[in-house]
Amino acid sequence: MLRIAAAAVVVVLLVLLTSTYTVDERERVIVFSLGEIKQVDPEPGLHFKFPLVNNVRTYDGRVLTLDIPPDRFLTSEAKNVIVDFYAKWRIEDVAQFFRATRGDERVAEQRMAQILRDAMRNEFAKYTLDKVVSGERLTIMGAVRQQALDTAADLGISLVDVRIRRMDLPTEVSESVFDRMRAERQRIAQEFRARGREEAERIRARADRESTVLVAEAYREAQEIRGEGDAEAAAAYAEAYERDPAFFSFYRSLLAYRNSMSGKDNVYVLEPDSEFFRYFQGGGAPALNGGE
Repeated sequence: MLRIAAAAVVVVLLVLLTSTYTVDERERVIVFSLGEIKQVDPEPGLHFKFPLVNNVRTYDGRVLTLDIPPDRFLTSEAKNVIVDFYAKWRIEDVAQFFRATRGDERVAEQRMAQILRDAMRNEFAKYTLDKVVSGERLTIMGAVRQQALDTAADLGISLVDVRIRRMDLPTEVSESVFDRMRAERQRIAQEFRARGREEAERIRARADRESTVLVAEAYREAQEIRGEGDAEAAAAYAEAYERDPAFFSFYRSLLAYRNSMSGKDNVYVLEPDSEFFRYFQGGGAPALNGGE
């Protein structure tokens, strides 16, 4: 009796185990009845089914990552670029997913990878290498995702995002790109140097012109001042001469003596009775202001 009771309990447990299933909120579920889809995505929790009649298949309903091996793509100028990219996807319509892939995630990933490669190939062919490397990645990835949306929907998949993980150039292309970038930087540097030399020449010319103008103005002002001084001196001499011609003549002679005899080695050959020494001759000095 105990054996029969134990066997009955085991049978009941097996029936219960095969008659129930649980649904996690992170899962997508299909319930089949004799091989046909009977129910899709039942509510999370504990559910019952008929053993041998119903069977259940579950799939991960979270966002999954599709890692695609790096591949080469041609740009518009027929340059190769090695691109390592990935996609984020999840099962949106589990029934359509099962019909399109027989429920095999590997089949879905292979088809999605091929779809994305084709879209990448089409997009890269629209851009030059400089555009691809410098800053058109987001634009390219957005266009690739847009192209793959309809095909992904046919697979029951929602394509969340497509991103480039790494982008490399083949060795032969890298060298030519670096040479071109180096030449471009050298050209820009030469342009800056030429502009600097041109600006320096302009500054020097402006400084020379301003210097010439300043020197000319200073010389003109000096000549004007000198002329004004000469005029005032001439006026003073004329006034002195008018007041006392004899004193004026005497004063001019003294100035001449001072200027001519200021040196140490001055030698003059003159006759003793020369007019130059008339004030050194006794009794030869004229009366000054009426005096003797």
